[in-house]
Amino acid sequence: MTAISHIPEIAQYIHGELVPGNSIRTQPVYNPATGQVTAEVRLGSAQDIASAVASAQAAFPKWADTPPIRRARVLFKFLELLNQHKETLAHMITAEHGKVFTDAMGEVARGIDIVEFACGIPQLLKGDFSDQVSTNLDNWTIRQPLGVVAGITPFNFPMMVPMWMFPVAIAAGNTFILKPSPTDPSASLFMAELLKQAGLPDGVFNVVQGDKEAVDALLAHPDVKAVSFVGSTPIANYIYETGARQGKRVQALGGAKNHMVVMPDADVDQVVDALVGAGYGSAGERCMAISVAVLVGDVADKVVPKLLQRTRDLKVLDGTNLDAEMGPIVTAAAHARICEYIESGVKDGAQLLADGRDFQGEQAGDGCEGGFWMGGTLFDHVTPDMRIYKEEIFGPVLACVRVPDFGTAVQLVNDHEFGNGVACFTRDGNVAREFSRRIQVGMVGINVPLPVPMAWHGFGGWKKSLFGDTHAYGEEGVRFYTKQKSVMQRWPESIAKGAEFAMPTSK
Repeated sequence: MTAISHIPEIAQYIHGELVPGNSIRTQPVYNPATGQVTAEVRLGSAQDIASAVASAQAAFPKWADTPPIRRARVLFKFLELLNQHKETLAHMITAEHGKVFTDAMGEVARGIDIVEFACGIPQLLKGDFSDQVSTNLDNWTIRQPLGVVAGITPFNFPMMVPMWMFPVAIAAGNTFILKPSPTDPSASLFMAELLKQAGLPDGVFNVVQGDKEAVDALLAHPDVKAVSFVGSTPIANYIYETGARQGKRVQALGGAKNHMVVMPDADVDQVVDALVGAGYGSAGERCMAISVAVLVGDVADKVVPKLLQRTRDLKVLDGTNLDAEMGPIVTAAAHARICEYIESGVKDGAQLLADGRDFQGEQAGDGCEGGFWMGGTLFDHVTPDMRIYKEEIFGPVLACVRVPDFGTAVQLVNDHEFGNGVACFTRDGNVAREFSRRIQVGMVGINVPLPVPMAWHGFGGWKKSLFGDTHAYGEEGVRFYTKQKSVMQRWPESIAKGAEFAMPTSK
């Protein structure tokens, strides 16, 4: 696409300054509520990646040698600046992603949580020490940074998901390259500017906008030691296989099909509230969104009518309207994809109770006629062989599956190829305990529809929802961005004379 002269261009951030980069390729940035182009983003090339890696590589030795407490002080200043500018960040997110402002503020708050956690890096990097493991011999372990590391992040959380990665990575002494989604790129550059204001040395944090060319360049570059990714399962698998083949550490979080199991004893009104919020919040464009309601026994006949009414009453408005409960779909392409899934559900025989395709932009507010609008969609009598059950839709489409008992519900969830998040609503403590233990899913909520772990616990799914061995952020993140070194030490005065040919033991 050729440059559009009257709108701003979003560029790269390399070695502490904005640079246009070497690519002539661009991509439009839209306001999803109006459908208007608000900027264009310059898509970085392999040469831009090389420049960013060179900058990060040059900055790494000094930053790695900076005492952790001094690195933490930079993050404390960054934390202060984030709190001062959180509304600015939220407005940026709403303008480019479309999620409602209150939801964007929640995203910013959860990102800030990770920075607060990373400020504790001096404690988190403490190693272990063993005195006298053998005669006159001591042994200890330390954790050291990897070097240049990278994050490839999705459109749905342009601030929070990068925060899952770079605060912990740079706190641990690494330098970082962020490749954000080109769909909503402005937040990444604003965070880079705040890091510079906080005193982060040039080169420690770089941003390269881009698409597959930039991703492949990161995966191929020998100086990039680790890659973190969040996105769809096919791409997560590609990132994992390609990065591992290049000898990198890879942490690749993939897709989801999150179920909410509703037991007959659950509070129906609480269940409906939970399903509406978790299914339609952020237009369903969350990796932790509930997309399947598993209704056990006769609870279905109690839940579905109320759920249908709430779906019809959903306040779908421009995200800047504080009364909004749901905003637009992020892009026209995403809107078309979701519509195709709805049609697929109808063809497969699911009962379509509410059709979000009927929603018109004029209903969302002035100036929204050209936006990417859709209402909440509700299906009943969905079966496991249907596409709308098997595949991740990533939109405001909620599927109700009816099952006879608890055991069938657990088996249904465990048989699905994804294992990201799941919830169970019940008043029965034994059911809750059994559900938590038996379910094959990485994040579990009991009467909590969106069980997103707090900053110090870490985020990650099972099965095809995660490729790699560690979850994001928390202590798992510290381990991912550092390598353990074991040191054994004794001094000449305590060394016995003569060569030793046997394996050392704890004698």
